[in-house]
Amino acid sequence: MRKVAVVGAGKIGSTVVDLLVGSGSYEVVLIDQSAEALAEFAGRAHISTAALAIDNPAQLEGAMTGCFAAVNCAPYHLTIAVARAAKAAGAHYLDLTEDVASSRVVRDLAADAATAFIPQCGLAPGFITIAAWDLIKHFDQLHDVRLRVGALPRYPSNALNYNLTWSTDGVINEYCEPCEAIVNGALRETPAMEEREEFALDGVTYEAFNTSGGLGTLCHTLEGQVRNLNYKTIRYPGHAAIIKALLNDLNLRNRRDVLKDILENSVPATMQDVVIVFVTVSGMKKGHLMQETYVNKVFAQEVGGEVKSAIQITTAGAICAVLDMLADGSLPAQGFIRQEDIPLHAFLANRFGRYYAPEAPLLRAAAE
Repeated sequence: MRKVAVVGAGKIGSTVVDLLVGSGSYEVVLIDQSAEALAEFAGRAHISTAALAIDNPAQLEGAMTGCFAAVNCAPYHLTIAVARAAKAAGAHYLDLTEDVASSRVVRDLAADAATAFIPQCGLAPGFITIAAWDLIKHFDQLHDVRLRVGALPRYPSNALNYNLTWSTDGVINEYCEPCEAIVNGALRETPAMEEREEFALDGVTYEAFNTSGGLGTLCHTLEGQVRNLNYKTIRYPGHAAIIKALLNDLNLRNRRDVLKDILENSVPATMQDVVIVFVTVSGMKKGHLMQETYVNKVFAQEVGGEVKSAIQITTAGAICAVLDMLADGSLPAQGFIRQEDIPLHAFLANRFGRYYAPEAPLLRAAAE
């Protein structure tokens, strides 16, 4: 068994632990600053826990020493601390962050590292880039690349048309921070929550708008090669207008702690969700203007006898698949690795990546 440090015992971190330990190939050191969060893992086979301050470099490095890899599921503001500790401990590093500034620091850390650094391994950024890159390779010349992802309640029942399904800090961050895009061939920053559009899929109308971090490294990879490239988050119509009022009219973008408190005490969580992945690429193929689209819906699924939400299983499944590919030698063992370096067919063939495959078991009845 390979020993892996998982940092963060929240919704995603706990699912990562369940997947890794359930595979029979990994033992886990679960690290969190909350002893209460770790208590439910006490006594479970192949899991040890460490309650410590994640922003304490010496303690974190010590807990990671001897581990094959560190899987960072902690909040985005701790990304740099965890990445530095992993490097000092000599462990491979993987994370889920959508925070652009943190990812740039991780890339710098990878420059002289003896281990692999693979940031942004979740759903978006993460799988969305892997799926997009598979389509991009089919074209001789690129025109437009559009990436859309949403984690949505199946049964919205409030004015926001939304339920909390993952990190509230992460949602607020992607709603507030600048977004990278390529517009008319030029790399630029665009404001979050803007450029709203509507589209229909399977008879349901959705809205989509700019949010930060979903493209990962794709902007820099495709700079000079594509006319337009952008990422937008999918929601049900009406969500963007209310969020913009909270952020701008009530100035809660500058009081994020207040916004977090409001959302977590007013908007219920749900396990009855659906993840939508929607990628469209257009360009020239053999002298013809063509378009290709990748569409996928993932619903709640059972893991180890327990139903996990769609966002849990897609996010945790993605980072576990990348870890598994690193462990079996399918990915380089040193330096910075982009999501676009990961082949879609190999990802979907992986035992953890299979949760994205169309034939994956969908527990719709359990969600209903």
